[in-house]
Amino acid sequence: MTRQSASRVVALMLPLFLLASCGEYNKVLKSRDANVRYDYAKKAYRNGKYEQTINLLTDLITPLRGTPEGEDALYTLGLAHYNNHDYLNSAVYFKTYYQRYPKGKYTEQARFYSGYGYYLDSPDPQLDQSGTIKGLEELSSFLDYYPMSDKADMVKEAIFELQDKLTLKELQNAQLYYNMGNFLGNNYQAAIITAKNALRTYPYSKYREDFDLLILKSKFQEAKESVEEKKIDRFREVIDEYYSFVNSYPESHNLREAKNIYTIARKYVQD
Repeated sequence: MTRQSASRVVALMLPLFLLASCGEYNKVLKSRDANVRYDYAKKAYRNGKYEQTINLLTDLITPLRGTPEGEDALYTLGLAHYNNHDYLNSAVYFKTYYQRYPKGKYTEQARFYSGYGYYLDSPDPQLDQSGTIKGLEELSSFLDYYPMSDKADMVKEAIFELQDKLTLKELQNAQLYYNMGNFLGNNYQAAIITAKNALRTYPYSKYREDFDLLILKSKFQEAKESVEEKKIDRFREVIDEYYSFVNSYPESHNLREAKNIYTIARKYVQD
């Protein structure tokens, strides 16, 4: 048989193979025998058929609970969702696993995947960050339980990235307040409060300089737009903030902007 003929045979047989495979799966799916369904689910997982694995195992978790297969089934269901990029559902099953089997054979892996799935699923900073917060909680918990794990460095890096994402969201919120100025109230003060709260929560953030510069700029704008009797005191605060900024960031590329603010503030106070 030539290579071309062999290829044609394979092409003709492939649909028949797939049809037979689907027929077998549908037959197992209708079976009331938990062992038959579980055995097929394991085979489906090994073959990378995660949707089939999920469909079969979801209904087996309760019937298999308390059996030797129950632990493996629950963990495999979490992995199937994880490998199918459904990280939120995978986290649910991994958390169920480590709560149900706190000393199980897959507990360390389940705690890791639960948190790391949230990390992989974490959205852009402008979107809701509830999943990011859950990821931080799960990953921090993992380090508490397994500080010497071979995944510890990987987890720490993920934690830093998630923290930076939350910090960036706060920076965007503070910048929004700053941009609003005195529209419907003193938004400069809101920008300052938001920035300071973020710095207290994330003191080692890579956005620390951005927050401090925004605080300086907000205090400057607030002083400029104050009533006359408050201007001198507020410009003195601006000067104090300037010195704090240049001492903290002597090599900053924002020094020129900070110096311009200082020059205006100093002139006003001297006058």
